[in-house]
This record gives sequence, structure tokens and C-alpha cells, in this order.
Amino acid sequence: MKKAAFLSIAMGLAISTVMIQSCKKDDKTTPVVTKPTLYDSLGGTTMVTDPKNSSAKIEQGYLTIRSVVDSSIFVIAADTNINKFFNVLLMEVTSGNTSGFAALSKNLSDFVAVGTGAKNFTYGGKNMVAAHDPAQNSRMNGKAMNDDFDSFETDLVKGAGQNGIMPTNPALQSLAGIVESLRKQVVQN
Repeated sequence: MKKAAFLSIAMGLAISTVMIQSCKKDDKTTPVVTKPTLYDSLGGTTMVTDPKNSSAKIEQGYLTIRSVVDSSIFVIAADTNINKFFNVLLMEVTSGNTSGFAALSKNLSDFVAVGTGAKNFTYGGKNMVAAHDPAQNSRMNGKAMNDDFDSFETDLVKGAGQNGIMPTNPALQSLAGIVESLRKQVVQN
């Protein structure tokens, strides 16, 4: 009897398994729910008109990042605590050459976009150690110390504020965590 009961249960499980699997929908259109990225909270992939080129569209997330980056570059340029690291860039801009500024803006914007979860951008610049080492990057004028990095973080918050992003904004706080995680790569003294 025990053997018969076991076979009966086993047979029932086998039939149930076959029935359940044959009744399953093989519907590949069922949406997969994913957690929004930090990039999504910054505007994501919604296409908007690029204020720098009214005939072009740009992802809102990237526009937000680029706006904060550009504002922050100007804040840094005015910050006597750290603008000494950007002598080459400042001399170029003062003489009317904005190509270095455009390259820095694109590299930083791409870096932040990728770091926040953007899928449509890649970062092609130097790694953080090389970018901040004057021996590997002739555009850097010296190695940063912890105080310099603190000033940089303060300037980023000011740049975000100029774009209406307050220090209490969760997205900015998450981004601050990403920036802080790079301290050891940037501060090389």
C-alpha cells in the first residue's frame, strides 16, 4: 500500500507539473519591472529640445547632468581654492578658445551619465587616477589634496543649486555619494 500511495503521489505530481507547464503562457511581452536608476530620477531618456541647439533633441537626464556640470565648471573657475588646478583651461577660455571647456564638459557629463545608469552614453576619457595625475595629464596643474576635494564637492553643490537642485534632493545626495567614492582616486597625495 505504501508503494502504491507513493506511486500515486509521484504520478499526480508528474501530471500536475506537465499540466502547469503546458498551461503557462509563453508570453514574451510581459513587462519586466526594473528599479528606476539615478539617471531616471534626473530626467531619464525623455527627449527634450537642447537649449544649446534648438534643432536638436537631448535626453532630459543628460541635459540635467550637463547643466550641473557646466555650472560647476564655472563655479570651480571662480574658486581660488581649486582653480589653480585648471590653469590651462582658464588660459584657453580667457583667450576665447572654448574647445577645452567643451571637451571637459562632455567627458564629465558622459562620466556622470554612465555612473548614474544612463544606457545611451559611454565614457571615453581617462580613468580618474590618470585624469588627476599631472604626470599623465598635462592639463592638470598639481595633485589634489583632501581640502581641494572638499572644495570641489562644495562647488558641485553650488553648481547644482544654480540649476534649481537643492542639497536635500535625493538624486543630488546619491550623486554626492558617487563623487565621494572617487576621493581616493582623485586625491593622490
